[in-house]
Amino acid sequence: MRKNIILFSVIFACVIIGIVDGIIQPGYIIKSLIKIVLFLLIPVIYYGFSKDSANYLKVNKKGIIIAISFGLVIYVVIIVAYLIFKNIFDFSALTKSLGETTGVNKSNFIWVSIYISFVNSFLEEFFFRGFAFLTLKNLSSRRFAYIFSGAVFALYHISMMIGWFGLPVILIVVAGLFAGGLIFNRFDEVYDNIYISWQVHMFANFAINTIGFILFQ
Repeated sequence: MRKNIILFSVIFACVIIGIVDGIIQPGYIIKSLIKIVLFLLIPVIYYGFSKDSANYLKVNKKGIIIAISFGLVIYVVIIVAYLIFKNIFDFSALTKSLGETTGVNKSNFIWVSIYISFVNSFLEEFFFRGFAFLTLKNLSSRRFAYIFSGAVFALYHISMMIGWFGLPVILIVVAGLFAGGLIFNRFDEVYDNIYISWQVHMFANFAINTIGFILFQ
């Protein structure tokens, strides 16, 4: 029963955000507030009425150096991949789409990038790794929890990429997000908290924001 509640809750939240991102397309602040409510409120309500707890929020200093080192590698890989593919795929539509659909532009991108790097990355780790993986793993098979968490993490990003890239780039990004989700899950499983994967996630977002700065120029 608890397993099904988690599955339904995660899928429900991702569908709502998909509708908001892909169809309603409000300003970035409104979209972010909706995500905060869904990604925080749903797990909090679940833990309030179930026997499970968010023990993955406990601080564990082990693995910090590994996370930073791996995060730097991820940063370099993403930047190098962009430099390789920038002359193959057209990324110019990204900044135009951001401005038209969310109001993100050159003047406010620095504040948006700070939010994405620190706050949004934590929300996603709390929801997809803590709630949809570590908690789910205790109620289902380890393999299922890995695949489900990684898949919904990757697929939930599709709606926000509509208009940014062509289909080939979207498929590459989704595959990378799925692989990244599996890696994040492994970090959290080993260290039994979400802070290590959060650090790696931040470095990935730093790289994406660096590319954003380049494109906005």
